[in-house]
Amino acid sequence: MNFDLIVVGSGPGGYVAAIRASQLGMNVAVIEKEHVGGICLNWGCIPTKALLKSANVFEYINHAADYGITVGNAKAEFPNIIKRSRDVANGMSKGINFLFKKNKITLIEGTATLTKNKSVDVKDASGKVTNYTAKNIIIATGGRPKELPNLKIDGSKIIEYRKAMSMETQPKKLIVVGAGAIGVEFAYFYNSIGTEVTIVEFIEQGLLPREDAEISKELTKIFNKKGIKVLANTGVEKVDISGSECKVLVKNRKDGKEETLTCDVVLSAAGVTPNTENIGLEALGIKTDRGMIIVDAYCKTNVDGIYAIGDVIPTPALAHVASAEGILCVEKMAGMHVNPIDYNNIPSCTYCSPEVASVGLTEQAAKDAGYEVKVGKFPFSASGKASASGAKEGFVKVVFDAKYGEFLGAHMIGMNVTEMIAEVVVAKNLETTGHEIIKSIHPHPTMSEAIMEAAAAAYGEVIHL
Repeated sequence: MNFDLIVVGSGPGGYVAAIRASQLGMNVAVIEKEHVGGICLNWGCIPTKALLKSANVFEYINHAADYGITVGNAKAEFPNIIKRSRDVANGMSKGINFLFKKNKITLIEGTATLTKNKSVDVKDASGKVTNYTAKNIIIATGGRPKELPNLKIDGSKIIEYRKAMSMETQPKKLIVVGAGAIGVEFAYFYNSIGTEVTIVEFIEQGLLPREDAEISKELTKIFNKKGIKVLANTGVEKVDISGSECKVLVKNRKDGKEETLTCDVVLSAAGVTPNTENIGLEALGIKTDRGMIIVDAYCKTNVDGIYAIGDVIPTPALAHVASAEGILCVEKMAGMHVNPIDYNNIPSCTYCSPEVASVGLTEQAAKDAGYEVKVGKFPFSASGKASASGAKEGFVKVVFDAKYGEFLGAHMIGMNVTEMIAEVVVAKNLETTGHEIIKSIHPHPTMSEAIMEAAAAAYGEVIHL
């Protein structure tokens, strides 16, 4: 019952940390209370992308005539779309089980509570408690949907993302509260298959409020064209679910105007709350701040031998961040020389259509930080590949430091931009300048040329505008 490392949680942070630790020669156990793979594989990243792909295919079929193809009347079979998504998630979860066996990782099923002397009590389904010890412990318990005070989730009329991807019947009218990545992706999915969708966002910028303002503006224009209603700078006052419909009272924060909206279902997409309650943190004296575990640059808590990664620490709540943190801390505990994660170079992706991707500083953030900037934009309407693909919406925007040419940030909206953003992440990591991007030959015709062209636009050298 003694291990070199115990990982509590098997999400994209936990399972990746466990596999890397095993590769480094550690005897590893993972404790999981629900499904191997955590929220990401079972209810987040992967199954949502399966839903979005179905919506994507349905849109292609409905616009087949734009490509010179005639097809019969297409119908979105909601139960079958949901089933495909669940099948994809189940397959991925089984894949993690295979990797655990391959890497000789012990999977312990049950609910974990940290106890003294680097030990963990695990209660299984029968109520039996078993104690395990380890040289090091990683807390990777993830997060859950944040519940707003005036929007209590009941799982029927007021739901969160897990229910949104497993409903038995498709709602005719849906109100999405929150316009971050989760809210925007579900709004796109349900609108694409015929649901009437309204998005309510508290922040004035509206859709994807953490993105560059021009990206939010462009996505709002495209969503409005699709028939998605966007209410920015608007708060939910109360929800009446006593009748057959939900009655949602909203209030504009600027002029105070109130409006009552009706729908079948309200989706609360207001963010994530860390799963740090009732896992033994207080008894061990592990420091927290507003529910988040405080760690150093290598994800170590104030208690020797205990680390924390992913949604339970105050870093971006993204799967790839959790994975990077997991690898970082196990390599550090193995005695390797590792550099702390640069949280200013974390890509962010939203998988609606068109997609949104970004990394680094927005134009405004760069100016606020004191930079004199050079900004370049290249619209996909001027891209040969985008025109041939029938995907001319959107643009690439790049931000450089005018003095030294440092690549400060990139912001993209368009087809497949989530596949393009990695170029900028690598470029920033290598401290690439604007002119080095311009002089790096990009293949033609590709969507990726837009990055080169946007960089050229920043320096007055753009060819195709």
